[in-house]
Amino acid sequence: MFKNIKDSQITISELMLPSHSNFSGKIHGGYILNLMDQIAFACASKHSRHYCVTASVNKVDFLNPIDVGELVTLKASVNYTGRTSMVIGVRVESENIQTGEKKHCNSSYFTMVAKDENGNNVPVPGIILNSKESIRRFSRSITRQEHAKNRSNDFNSSEFQIKDYLHLIENKNAKIEFDENH
Repeated sequence: MFKNIKDSQITISELMLPSHSNFSGKIHGGYILNLMDQIAFACASKHSRHYCVTASVNKVDFLNPIDVGELVTLKASVNYTGRTSMVIGVRVESENIQTGEKKHCNSSYFTMVAKDENGNNVPVPGIILNSKESIRRFSRSITRQEHAKNRSNDFNSSEFQIKDYLHLIENKNAKIEFDENH
């Protein structure tokens, strides 16, 4: 079974309140992450028609701060479907409601897994790729997964060779005090 991406896309907007701010008066990143996780869950659950759990979050870069009083809009869309998992792309934008100025605050990718009532993984419907953008996003998800797998293998503790990575550390803000015999 295959479903159209647009059928499970979700957009939510929320006014940022003082209770959402950190000590510097900007909206707390943890609060935004919570909203992102909620919309990813809603999008994945809507697509799969099952309860979903977050398996991983890929790359959360906060590009622009969000101020109290701004309207934050989150958009979620299924970018990739595997057998039981989905990659949900989440975009966060803020808008100054007085000036109308909009800022892209971050984009991230949530891997969500569909579960049955007993907590077992269940197959999810595939997605219909009907635009250049949807094919780009699907392909990008595959590439991101392959890079993550390679990164994990390169730094596997039993395979890791210090000598292969010392050049990376040389001009960084770190000092090595390590006795290889211990």
